Amino acid sequence: MTSTTKLNLIASFLWSNAGFGILRHIKELDEYEARYDPTVIKLSHGSKGQPIEESVMGDTGTDDLKASNRHYSAAYYTSAYRAGRLTPTQVITGLLEQISAKKHHSVAFLQIIPEKVLAAAEASTTRYKSGKPLSPLDGVPVAVKDEVDLDGYEMSLGSPVDFTRKDGGTSWCIKKWDDAGAIIIGKSNMHELGLDTTNNNPIKGTPLNPHNPSYYTGGSSGGSAYVVSSGLVPIAHGADGGGSIRIPAAYNGLYGLKPTHGRISILPSTSLASSCGVMGPIASNMTDLELAYRILATPDPSNPVSSLFSPPSTSPSSKTLPKILGICKPWFSTSSPCVLSACNAALDHYTSLGYETIDISLPYLQEGQLAHALTILTEISTGTPSSALSSLTASNKILLSVGAQTPAEDFLLAQKMRALLMSHLAYLWRKHPGLLIVTPTTPNAGWPISGGAGDLKYGVSDANMSVRSMRFVWLANFTGCPALSIPIGMVEPEVGNGPKVPVALMAMAEWGNEDGLMDWGRCGEEWTWRDGDEKVWKAKGWEDAAEWMKG
Repeated sequence: MTSTTKLNLIASFLWSNAGFGILRHIKELDEYEARYDPTVIKLSHGSKGQPIEESVMGDTGTDDLKASNRHYSAAYYTSAYRAGRLTPTQVITGLLEQISAKKHHSVAFLQIIPEKVLAAAEASTTRYKSGKPLSPLDGVPVAVKDEVDLDGYEMSLGSPVDFTRKDGGTSWCIKKWDDAGAIIIGKSNMHELGLDTTNNNPIKGTPLNPHNPSYYTGGSSGGSAYVVSSGLVPIAHGADGGGSIRIPAAYNGLYGLKPTHGRISILPSTSLASSCGVMGPIASNMTDLELAYRILATPDPSNPVSSLFSPPSTSPSSKTLPKILGICKPWFSTSSPCVLSACNAALDHYTSLGYETIDISLPYLQEGQLAHALTILTEISTGTPSSALSSLTASNKILLSVGAQTPAEDFLLAQKMRALLMSHLAYLWRKHPGLLIVTPTTPNAGWPISGGAGDLKYGVSDANMSVRSMRFVWLANFTGCPALSIPIGMVEPEVGNGPKVPVALMAMAEWGNEDGLMDWGRCGEEWTWRDGDEKVWKAKGWEDAAEWMKG
């Protein structure tokens, strides 16, 4: 028996053991047509958008939000540039030196091309000297996850496989950041092929959580979360097919947005998980998150889906929707006690601000999570060259082999489950306009590196913990809804006696209602970071950029 035959036999057993075949026993699925794409585009009301100005975006917050333990914001950089206290060249030169000198920083990047970065910084410096910055993002250092194309850079998706486009080019959404003058430092680390939620990557290296180095950063956008949490950049790009923006944001005390499916274009790049995955920002505060999102989400006229979306609004909506938070209590309550305590305290704050809390029901949550897992595994398995399998980590060889076992019948049933869930959500939003479905981002407070150095060297695969960590996040991916994770507390680590780890709350909104999420996020931020009563703080491993950015 060949090794390939043995692997296929194991994969077939694991596919059945995972319970994917349960969808065959749900008779209600017969009433639904398969839905292969969760894109929903709200009808435009004539908004053509407007240039993003700092007067519209505002500052990082009111005076009582400028706590001493906050990160430096994009506005911190741009105000220093305008005042002549700093130049982009000084900042970027110092940043590159820090990354090069410290291995725990450099492992968070897969590729940096210093000449390109410094040239962009010089161009930004020239613009500020002439009084003509391009946008509120001009000169601000950012990082880009290795899941999109960036001209001159390789793309590996955190693996040994070369996914670089032979014709070059930069993904549309990243080009918008570049056009706005952002300084792209380089490609950030990620979990191999984005296929788990730890960001454990024994081939490319594993960045450790800046809050507690005995914990993972979370994945698969763990490199992006690391560089923001450690203070290297205020904003980073991420990708989210099963919580891969929101989970690392949660584990690192950051803000992470998974936008409406189809809104953000990555052309000419393609996605391995096209019906579940989207691009979005990770940031240390809500103002930066909103700024980064509104630029990323510029409609792409060459993309038949993105071009149908209205440009993101840059001012509050004239139509005020009711402030309603929907809680599915049997689902919500499956979290760890420390997570529940922090989330319930945050909900009390929202209630004090006038948000109404209602009970809601959500059907087939366990079966829906299986349908999402089946779908994304099958998509990534199909999009990964079979010749690449031998070079991947052992856990991903198995996962992709499991995905390749999916029969057409079961894949179709999973898409019927998608249609059922989207139909139910549409019903909830018709009944409760403005409803935000609120859960913890993860039921667990971080993911400890339980195997220590051995896990970092050889990799780790814990299917039960992976499924648990995605308990709440998968629904937004499978149904295409936007969702936002915000930090709301710190708790004692479950393993060891190290520093506390962050806990996060998540809201999922109706398709296209990112504005409702932004309002909700700002309300939470005001409570979390109020000076003198902070619920969250900077990571122990945070770098004070003011100490080195002057060069």
